[in-house]
Amino acid sequence: MEIYSFKTLPSTQKYLLEKIKSGELEAPVAVLAFNQTAGLGSRENTWSGGEGNFFASFAISLQRLPEDLVLLSASIYFSFIMKKVLNDLGEKVWLKWPNDFYIDQDKVGGTITQKVNNILICGIGINLKNNQYGFRALKCDVSAEKLLKLYLEALDKFPQWKDIFSEYQVEFERSREFSVHIENFKKGLSGAILCEDGSLILEGKRVFSLR
Repeated sequence: MEIYSFKTLPSTQKYLLEKIKSGELEAPVAVLAFNQTAGLGSRENTWSGGEGNFFASFAISLQRLPEDLVLLSASIYFSFIMKKVLNDLGEKVWLKWPNDFYIDQDKVGGTITQKVNNILICGIGINLKNNQYGFRALKCDVSAEKLLKLYLEALDKFPQWKDIFSEYQVEFERSREFSVHIENFKKGLSGAILCEDGSLILEGKRVFSLR
């Protein structure tokens, strides 16, 4: 996969989204920025971690994804592969449903996924080091370039969703201490039922990651 690197971008996700829509770039392709000033986060928040952290987005065609993957759970799929890469680097990162990277009780990153025609564009932000806001970061001394390379190598194996899910459903139990925002309402996950497609049964309703 070709990688385009930039010293700084407002958002790797927005940049790649615009280039894919205009036809200037085609999947598979990845974008890496060493600083991001207005990244996309969940619920239209920004993710601006500061220089030296991990800001990357990639575009992949739907045809390359496992047939058993429900697209509405693509963020879980992409996130869990990154989580496993970070674990291999010695980091005790776990994945809070559906796409937030945590160490203990602290968020250190997240994933956002958007669909454009037959292409998925996934953006990942991770605190590689403490920034000006004092957010917790990883401990391993891995560069953004190295982490992206390791991640794309792992992603290129395209494990089946059922294999990812078999591991994730055990880890999901840690999410029960937390809440998520569903349709602008904060919902606790203590009584949630995790379904095999990655969705939740929450207060009698089925919900997907939505992002």
